[in-house]
Amino acid sequence: MSRKVLLDSNQLNIILHRLACQLVEKHTDFKDTVLIGIQPRGVFVASRIEKILKEEYGLNDIKSGQLDITFYRDDFRRGEKPLEANKTRIDFIVEDKRVVFIDDVLYTGRSIRAALTAIQSFGRPREIELLSLIDRRFSRHLPIQPDYNGRQVDAINEEKVKVSWKEKDGEDAVYLISK
Repeated sequence: MSRKVLLDSNQLNIILHRLACQLVEKHTDFKDTVLIGIQPRGVFVASRIEKILKEEYGLNDIKSGQLDITFYRDDFRRGEKPLEANKTRIDFIVEDKRVVFIDDVLYTGRSIRAALTAIQSFGRPREIELLSLIDRRFSRHLPIQPDYNGRQVDAINEEKVKVSWKEKDGEDAVYLISK
């Protein structure tokens, strides 16, 4: 198994700042916008983006949450081992809000389809956008595209894109892993 660095810590930080800037350009004061990190690894991206928005743009009233999609996936019964659900934390109303889903890697689109279904339990958003740190653009099973894109990665299906976060994995980096 080989591992190639796609993004180091510095490059990852630059991309996160660019994505935060793009959100500010479109959403300005975030009065009607909420950020929702897709569990499990999208919450790390969302947390970093929220921190940048607060520290560098003074946007201290941003509403953010975490959405678990485990039992909304169309493949959740296909695995050998029992699934472990993550925590959903949405302590605000999404009704008539502009929702920005945030995830680390957009691959087949199935996670986002599940998130679109899951969010309906919390109300009917006015608009839903997608921010993805990594877009594996040629691997889509569904017609889903990111509105905000950190980096596009062209990888074959046998390769895996792994995003490492200092908080969980001890370092910030993105790797392409060949099996």
